[in-house]
Formats: sequence, C-alpha cells, structure tokens
Amino acid sequence: MTIYSNLRELLDSIKDGVSISDGTLNITDQELFRGRLIDELALNASINEDKAVTQACQWIIWEAAREFDIFPSSIQEFYEARGRDEFEGITVPAINIRGLTYYVAQAIIKTAQKNQSKSFIFEIAKSEIGYTFQPPAEYASQCLAAAIKTGYVGPIFIQGDHFQVNAKKYRESPESEINGLKKLISEAIESGFYNIDIDSSTLVDLSKPTIEEQQKDNYTVAAQLTAYIRQIEPQGITVSVGGEIGEVGGKNSTPEELIAFMEGYRKSLRQLDSDLQGISKISVQTGTEHGGVVLPDGSIAKVKLDFNTLQTLSKMAREKYGLAGAVQHGASTLPEEAFHRFPETETAEVHLATGFQNIIYESKALPQELRTRIYDWLKANCASEWKEGQTEEQFIYKTRKKGFGPFKKEFWMLPAEIKEAISQELEAQLDFLFKKLNAHNTALLIEKYINMQPVPKKIPQDLVALTGASVKKCSCCH
Repeated sequence: MTIYSNLRELLDSIKDGVSISDGTLNITDQELFRGRLIDELALNASINEDKAVTQACQWIIWEAAREFDIFPSSIQEFYEARGRDEFEGITVPAINIRGLTYYVAQAIIKTAQKNQSKSFIFEIAKSEIGYTFQPPAEYASQCLAAAIKTGYVGPIFIQGDHFQVNAKKYRESPESEINGLKKLISEAIESGFYNIDIDSSTLVDLSKPTIEEQQKDNYTVAAQLTAYIRQIEPQGITVSVGGEIGEVGGKNSTPEELIAFMEGYRKSLRQLDSDLQGISKISVQTGTEHGGVVLPDGSIAKVKLDFNTLQTLSKMAREKYGLAGAVQHGASTLPEEAFHRFPETETAEVHLATGFQNIIYESKALPQELRTRIYDWLKANCASEWKEGQTEEQFIYKTRKKGFGPFKKEFWMLPAEIKEAISQELEAQLDFLFKKLNAHNTALLIEKYINMQPVPKKIPQDLVALTGASVKKCSCCH
C-alpha cells in the first residue's frame, strides 16, 4: 500500500476510480475502489503525516460511503421502539476498537453479515481517543472504510463512549471542564458520531446525605450536555444520548439511584427547554471493572455480576421512563457462560473492549519482536503507573492498551497474512458474542426503525484548490 507524499499524488492514485467535480465525489469504478483504493485511503486517513492528505482521505471515504449506501446513523429510533416494548431479548454489542481499527472493524462487519445483523455499535471512549491516537474523524473514517471494503449496506452506528467529566477539574473550574467536553462532542458529531454516552457519574458524591443530593451534579451536567447535543445535531438526526448513574468499578447501582437521577435529569432538561429529547439508555454498575481484575499471573479473576440488579434496573428504565434499558460496561472479560444472561435480563447494550485487545496482543500470529518492543516501551514510558506490589504481568496487562497509539504505524504495516490471522481469531469470538447476545437476525428490525439521513461533509479547502471545486454549505448547518 502507498503512503501518499502529497495531495497531488493522492488524486493521481485514485483518478481511475473516483471523480471530484464542484465539491461532489462520484465513484467511477466501484470494483477498483473497493478492491484497492479503499485500503490506501484508509491507511492514509490514519497515519499520513500530511494533514491535508489525511483530511482529504477522510472526506473521500465519507462521501464514498454514501455512494455505497452506507450512512453514519443514530440508533435512537431502535432504542425508542425497545422502550415501547415493540421487541425484546436483544442486547446490542458496542465494541471499542483500540488498534488495527480498519481490520478489526472489518472482522466485526463480516461477523454481522454472517449473522444477518445490523445491531452493533463501533465506539471509542474519550480516554481511548487520547492514548490510541485516534481522533473522531479518523476513527469514523476507519469504520466507514471497513463497511465499504466488506460490501456492507445500511446504517453504521458510531458512538462516543465515556465522554467523561473529570471530577477534579470540574471542582476547580466547572465551566472550563464542560466547555472541553462540548468541544469534544462537537468534533465527534461533526465526524459522524451520532451516538454519545455522557459520563458525569464521576460527579456522584456518596458523602451527601440523600440520594438526590448525591446524584445532583451528575444529572445536572448530563442535562446540560444533552441540551448542547440537541443544539448541534444534524438536521433530521436525533443523536442517541446515554447517561450513567454509577461509575464502573464502584459500588453497585440501586433503583433509588436510577429514580433520583432520572427525575432530576428530566426536571433539569425541562428547565432548559421543555421540548428536548432526553437520553435513550442508562449505564449502571453491577460488579464489573474495565479490563477486569488482574491476578498476579496476568490472568483475570472471575467476577460475580449482579444480574438481578441489571434486570431490575433495565425493567424500571423501560417501564417508568421509556428507555431501551440498562447498559453494562466492562463486559468483554467476563466468563463465556455469562453472556447469554444479558438478553435474558433485557440488557439494552453491553460494552466490549479489553477482550478484543487481548486477542490481538496474545495472538500467535503477532510477531514476538513487535510485542516485545511494545512491552519494553510501556516499561520505559508508563513506569509511573506501575503500582507497588504489582507483578510485571499485572502491569503489562493494565497498560498495554497504551501501546496501540505509539505503534500504530507498525500495526498498520504488519503483513497481510498476519492481519488476516488475527482477524479470523477476532471473528470467532465475535460470532460467539453475536449469538449469545441475541444480536443476530436483526437486520430487518434495524431497517424497520432506523432513519438513514445522508449528511454531506464540506470538502477540505486544500482539496478545493486542486479540484477547482466550490465550497458548498453542508446540510447539517443550521
């Protein structure tokens, strides 16, 4: 694959499969585009050091996706239907991709196609955007490129996971912290993230005397950020927003906390604007921890998940507030026998991350030399995170997520047969999860409810100069 040295080389490389005229892109050779060009565009959208080339590739992928009937979408209407009990027993997998994103996304889509499913979400957390070196525009481009490559047609759900309030920074300067989140939300929505999980659960203060007081800062900030999302979402799209009542890794959530959050949140939202659409789901804590609890030998301790609480909170969220149900974070490292319980307890969504990261790092196909270099880098650059009493195995397990960013190019440049071998391992686990979560055979259901709204993206200025295009105002501008 070619790393383009400049915009002119990019345009020369794609000219046999793409035409750009007056700010509009047309695919002139779909076979060539899907066969070779999309690989090169995805590569350059990710690791090219020339910002003009990166932005051009991301724009081309966005516009090409529409040509292939692929649309970044909100899962809002599907979740609203679940809240009305129009279907049941489906848990949507939301998968965080930290590395090899273009290839992992293909593995997810291939598995979904095999299972006749369209109920799956690509997501990335605020923290992951930082340490994996994947800003929203890049992440979205990789997901859309993977959909093009695999021949997928339909909605693609891209989600901002844990768009989290830093409690310490909020206490020091609430306005500054909220403005920072608004900036991230704006960047994400502009990039096609039409699903946003607000995590202000970090502001829950269990030292306060009443549950309502404990949740007050949480629901107030959640309402404030929801209102902001409604101001900037594209015309014709209702961004699916999630809230959170208990921080993952903390104490288990209760029905009383759910009620306190929802009543306060709804009241706060009405005070801002009586017509605003609220959240579609609620994240709760039922005993998991992100990444799992690591034992000294690097293995994962078995976690006792409170499925009764999960079921109770999901039912209450639907029946009392019309939400899709509860969301379970930190699920990918749970034992395999746990996953069938999620649809049984009517869990709306589960978030899966570390388990797929583990498959990549522990794959026999991954060169030992690369693995060693990454682990040596972690020991040199993340030494401050090595807690007293931790074994090396525990330290590596907890920090290796931070190896994907610095070694992004090395992962990209792995031989095709290695990436294919890793992808096959991922597909096997994904197939298991789609079936256990009852997320298979959902394509017709998604098509019934989801509104696929095309949102043109403004052509980058540098590309305008070379193609002679005029800059048009995109339809998402109000």
